[in-house]
Amino acid sequence: MTAMTFEWMGQNIPFRAGESVAAALDAAGIRSFGHDALGQEARYFCGIGACQCCAMRIDGTVREACITPAKVGMRVEPMENRHG
Repeated sequence: MTAMTFEWMGQNIPFRAGESVAAALDAAGIRSFGHDALGQEARYFCGIGACQCCAMRIDGTVREACITPAKVGMRVEPMENRHG
């Protein structure tokens, strides 16, 4: 049986059926989701898509990670792909 994973910054992140992208990242120990366009840290906060603190690029489209179901092979990236 092949594990269900998506890609985050070159790392394969496992997830369970029905789990959100944010929940899978959190379970993998990833607490910071990079930075937004204003330089604020992106993170898992409200869990219902209201605060948009977990906005990131998922397969090239900006989405809230807390309400986006994880899918095999999806590519997940910070809003601003920068270091520091």
